Amino acid sequence: MLAVENLEVVYNDVVLVLRGISLEVGQGQIVALLGANGAGKTTTLRAITGLLDVHEGDVTKGEIIFDGSDITDAEPSKIVRQGISQVMEGRRVFAELTIDENLRAGAHVNGNRSAYNSSHDRVMSLFPRLEERRGATAGYLSGGEQQMLAIGRALMQDPKLLILDEPSLGLAPLLVQEVRDIIVEINEQGTAVLLIEQNANMALTIAHHGYIMETGKMVMDGDPARLLKDDDVKEFYLGLHASGEKKSFRDVKHYKRRKRWLS
Repeated sequence: MLAVENLEVVYNDVVLVLRGISLEVGQGQIVALLGANGAGKTTTLRAITGLLDVHEGDVTKGEIIFDGSDITDAEPSKIVRQGISQVMEGRRVFAELTIDENLRAGAHVNGNRSAYNSSHDRVMSLFPRLEERRGATAGYLSGGEQQMLAIGRALMQDPKLLILDEPSLGLAPLLVQEVRDIIVEINEQGTAVLLIEQNANMALTIAHHGYIMETGKMVMDGDPARLLKDDDVKEFYLGLHASGEKKSFRDVKHYKRRKRWLS
């Protein structure tokens, strides 16, 4: 469904951020994209969704194909209409609007009442808490409720591909589990998912394929179960060394990736 091929991105005509990355999201798949802060995950998202211009970025090499069409450098509105929806890091709900008003704002590409009603029913089925509080002002919702609303708003466009940028960020463990289960249910309903995360355990336990980025390059990809068993992944993302014992945050913070990650 989505193919990013040998993509390079430069900011301000000077800074090379993505260095020839490639990734694929197949029909009906959940694909996890992992990486530390500054690895290039958000730039990858911006390239796919057409938002590089806002940040003075340009695709200088490669292409992005979605559902058979070249969307490299396409306008964001066109990309949304072709079936890609995103949930940005930090939720970014319309704080002054109610839950229902946020959902209506997300449905601007739905051209008829029947499509709107179908999407609205789907969202309320996925998120009963939103149904209970549909008249509440979004700015007064908890962090978990706001994340649910942000995902629901993206689903109002009835996307073929849902891109989630750090959906577990800032959430308590029980809420992370709830968001994880919702992502699985969304996927089982037929929506492909590109999951951009630092929480390797959450992402790789539900993904069909995983990619790991470092300094603007793909350094590893493959079966998620295999990635979770990899010593580098366990040490850097899960805080475990080869014996399985947990390391301190200080040790993990200063962990040096092996040379093969940077080769």
